[in-house]
Amino acid sequence: MRALLVPALLVLFSPASVLAAETAATLDLTAHWVGIAAIAVFVAAYVLVIAEEQLHLRKSIPVLLGAVIIWGMIGGVYAGLGDTEIVARTVRHNLVEYAELFLFLLVAMTYINTLDERGVFNALRGWLVSRGWSLRTLFWLTGLIAFFVSPVADNMTTALVMSSVAMAVGRGYPGFIVVSCINIVVAANSGGAWSPFGDITTLMVWQKGVFPAHEFLVLLLPSIVSWVIPALIMSMTVPRATPEPLKVQPEVRHGGLVILCMFIATIAFTVTLHAWLHLPPALGMMGGLGALMLVSYVLNRTGKGRHGKTLHNTMMEQGGISDTGSSDPHERRRLNTFNQVARSEWDTLLFFYGIIMCVGGLGTLGYLSVGSQLLYGELGATTANVLVGIVSAVIDNIPVMFAVLSMYPEMSDGQWLLVTLTAGIGGSLLSIGSAAGVAVMGQARGVYTFFAHLRWTWAIALGYAAGILVHFWINQKYFLIH
Repeated sequence: MRALLVPALLVLFSPASVLAAETAATLDLTAHWVGIAAIAVFVAAYVLVIAEEQLHLRKSIPVLLGAVIIWGMIGGVYAGLGDTEIVARTVRHNLVEYAELFLFLLVAMTYINTLDERGVFNALRGWLVSRGWSLRTLFWLTGLIAFFVSPVADNMTTALVMSSVAMAVGRGYPGFIVVSCINIVVAANSGGAWSPFGDITTLMVWQKGVFPAHEFLVLLLPSIVSWVIPALIMSMTVPRATPEPLKVQPEVRHGGLVILCMFIATIAFTVTLHAWLHLPPALGMMGGLGALMLVSYVLNRTGKGRHGKTLHNTMMEQGGISDTGSSDPHERRRLNTFNQVARSEWDTLLFFYGIIMCVGGLGTLGYLSVGSQLLYGELGATTANVLVGIVSAVIDNIPVMFAVLSMYPEMSDGQWLLVTLTAGIGGSLLSIGSAAGVAVMGQARGVYTFFAHLRWTWAIALGYAAGILVHFWINQKYFLIH
């Protein structure tokens, strides 16, 4: 009975069936002035997003305004025809899409912020920079850690932690810092492609129910290949030198390791709930947030942490790493979970809202149907999915993947895995193609730049192509399943 019930539920609640039910009664407005104006609004908003660094305008602002303008125009057309129900229902559908993503990411960000506040990442940095390893060893080690940590922590946080290590030990070796930062960005993006938690795009694919969490694991070897090939090429330029080790004493604050174990347990619990009971992943993550708050209460009651100089202060003195928390040491010893919630990347979370609503509006106008026919109907699934990765290097992979999921073309599992892989690793082709690359450019300003990354795009492209070929080779059986 369960074997019949689960496929029935997946078909009933799949994006294809939902969108088919909604778009059956919608109008094709692609040639209407409202459709053309909506495209112009979206393009203008995204140009402002791309120019964030130059304009110092938060990326969420233009897409938030663009979303309300697009939906306002759509609502006006339907209101003129005496029907407001279709637009209201479609907006609510997109809001539910965003709400699930928002709650999941909010909990993940809160855990990451709490681990940072407890000094877990500082301890990892301190341990690495105090070993006295050669630059080549650190080049490979930081990349390896980035590859295997990003599937659990997000790729941006992972890249920031590892690049700070490269900057701390690579002083006096700017060439090493450049290739190490590129290697870390590529590793973090590649590592995020084989886990439902490693990147926003993989999370969206998983939450849509395209395939279960364990199926992402078949992308492990293609992801490794996409990282190792450019890493091998870049490693040849790393100096054969061993810098003097920094004298730091790793220290994790009270409860840090407990919270790390809780984060892993929360992810495992979320996957279990989704796999067995088909409950939304956000539900399990919110339960993990409640558990974190309870444990924080217990930690505050049972221990105040050690006094004296912390690793954070030591690294501030020796490594120049910026402070991310309060300057009051007494306040830092007490764990306040709500403060960690407040420290979440709200600009990013609101940006996701704006993007989802904008793309949802364009879909209602009929543009996603046109795009689906052009890409997947005329070019074919393989060509379209490879192009998705290349486009994601210029345009953020989140709107690109959301558009693909909204189109929901009929593809085999192998093709869905392919677009998941390309959207994850394609962003490495340019420094602006992923959140990890943009964040590291900000941290290593003036050293790791757009053009410094561009000089190695050819090597990254070789890894991109090789990863795709390996996927076709080892995952042939998935291309036969429809």
